[in-house]
Amino acid sequence: MRGLPGSGKSHWVEHYIDSLGADLSIHIRQHGYFSTDFYFFHQGEYRFNPQKLPRYHQANLTAFIVALARSEPVVICDNTNVAKWEFMAYEAAARALGYQVRVVLVGQPKNAEHQQLCALRNQHQVPLEHIQKMGHLFELD
Repeated sequence: MRGLPGSGKSHWVEHYIDSLGADLSIHIRQHGYFSTDFYFFHQGEYRFNPQKLPRYHQANLTAFIVALARSEPVVICDNTNVAKWEFMAYEAAARALGYQVRVVLVGQPKNAEHQQLCALRNQHQVPLEHIQKMGHLFELD
């Protein structure tokens, strides 16, 4: 997954997983769905700490690769992935282990209206200025 905070990445993932049927969707949520954001939740509350971001990104990548090695049927990384290098390791690991890779971009990160919408609806109170910066830096194909 790729997109700005508030673009609808997690919403897209939820609908996709639900479309796979109850048993598989439960399994994927437990064993095949990864997001660095998950590491910032403590007792049900999201507490972002930029100092922990590198460690949490590494932990997320490691968990993702472990799921691939276990041959999970569907493995998803739900991060912003602004720069291509941010998802290259996920993509390389998946391809190396025989997975078909699908990169899904949600929204138009460089579009000013989309950036404003993302600022209004992102769940982590990322301010518009930061979303605009991310949009400017967003690497498209």
